[in-house]
Parts: sequence; C-alpha cells; structure tokens
Amino acid sequence: MSVGFCRVSSVFCRFSSVFRQRRFISAGSARFGSGCQERLCRPLLSGDVDRFGGVTVRDFPPDISEDEFTELLRVSLSRWRSDGRIAAWLHVPIALSRLSAAAARHGFSFHHARRDVAVLSLWLGPGEDRLPAFATHQVGVAGAVVDESNGKVLVVQDRNKTKNAWKFPGGLSDLEENIGETAVREVFEETGVRSQFRSLLSIRQQHRHPGAFGMSDMYLICRLSPLSYRIDFCTQECLRCEWLDLAQLAKTSDTTPITSRVAKLLLYGLENGFHNIDLTMEQLPAVYSGLFYQLYHRRLPEE
Repeated sequence: MSVGFCRVSSVFCRFSSVFRQRRFISAGSARFGSGCQERLCRPLLSGDVDRFGGVTVRDFPPDISEDEFTELLRVSLSRWRSDGRIAAWLHVPIALSRLSAAAARHGFSFHHARRDVAVLSLWLGPGEDRLPAFATHQVGVAGAVVDESNGKVLVVQDRNKTKNAWKFPGGLSDLEENIGETAVREVFEETGVRSQFRSLLSIRQQHRHPGAFGMSDMYLICRLSPLSYRIDFCTQECLRCEWLDLAQLAKTSDTTPITSRVAKLLLYGLENGFHNIDLTMEQLPAVYSGLFYQLYHRRLPEE
C-alpha cells in the first residue's frame, strides 16, 4: 500500500470520533485500530445520494492537506464508480479552496459558486456529460399598479439611465421569492406605495443582456392593485415618480417600447375587463418533491 494512502489513513485515525459523528466515513469502510496493512482501512468521503444517482459531498476534514485529500478523493471516486454513481458534486467552502486544485486533478470542474461555497462537479456515468448547467437566466419583475377608479398607473424614471423614460417600478427577484412578491416588494421599495398582486401580464426574454453577467434575462410585468396612494419614492434609485394616465403612457415617446405596449394592454383590460388580459396564478402540489409551485394561465371559463 502506498505511503500517501497511509498518510490519509493516519489523518482519519486522528479524527475518527469526529468523523463518525459527522458521517465523513462510510459505515463499515474503516477499522482504525488495525493499521494500514488491512484492506478494510479505506476511509471514504461521505455524501448524500440524490434521486438521479449522483453523490453530493458537503463535509470535509477541516485540516486535511491537498495531497491527503487527493488520495482520499481517488479512493472515494473508485468506490462511487463501482457503486454505479453517475455524478459527484463537491460543495467546497472558501476556507478549503485548496481542495479545488486536488479535485481538478481528478477531472472536476467548477459548476457554480455562491457566496462562500464553490460547487465542483464530475460526470461518472457512461457517455458524454449530461449534468445540467447552472442558472442561465436572471429574473426581473416589474409591477404595474393600476388605479381602476381613474385609469392611472404608477410609473418611475430611473436615476441611473441614459434616457429618463417612464417605466414600471421593479427589480430582480430574490432567491425563493415568487414573482408576485417581487413586484409588490420592488414597488414599495421604489415608490413607497403598497400594493397587492393580481395577475401576470407579460414576459420578455432577452439574450446577452448587458447587466446579466453574460446570462439571459427574463423580465415579467405583473398587474397590481394599490393599497395606498401616497408617493414617497426612493431618491437613490428614482429621478421621478408619478401616477400617470394610462392613455397618456400608451402614447408618449418618453417611455420604453415594452412599457408602451403593456400600457395599451392595460387600457384594453380596463375597458373590456381584466379577465381578457390576465394570467392568473394557481398554486399546485409538485409531484415528486412534496412542495408547491405556482402556475400562471388564463382562467378557464368554468372557473
């Protein structure tokens, strides 16, 4: 047995009690009291197996060296392949970034990073890599707050735009935030007006968006109803904020093409009923996760 492997075993022997508690070692994979001469002394990284047959490792020995981790990973990969695992995922904290270099020597590459964790992946299955790419889109959401009593809509002019065009207040959706919640939150943060989500009006898809870090961009506009009317807009983000007549917004040149088009859509809804333009939201149970998702669609006649 190689000297390098014995070094790995000795590292794990020193921390055996901690590893057993935190599931660093696969059950039955090592006998620490019998030395490196036994084939059973084979420590393995421990991870969770997903429904697709991949294994995800999130816990690592805190003081393991790069060389020791290289050998540990080699042994683990051999076991995962023999067990028929199709992929391996390593969630490496920034404090252990040195392990990324060791993983790269085994063929791992960066999949994505978020805050203080980098996720590396390796396809172990047959044929070409079939792992899904990381997020390809950012999601922006705007809220068109319509006062049905007078046909006015809440609009802003961004402070940091080259052209100060009228537009609906909005911004990027946060992680795990529904689009209706984003619209309501962004409207309040930018204008001080409280509102309620009513429907989805439109979706714009754009590629090579300059503000999306090379990703594609989805921009959704929601219809909201006002719960308050007093404007107290954010002067850091907005240059102006007003309740503007929908007919005026639809005709003015001081707006964006998408804002003008949605203004005409809202005028049609105001005159002929919003049920003709709304994509309403229904919450349904997800099949495999036990969670729920939101489905947006035109309401069926029987509903």
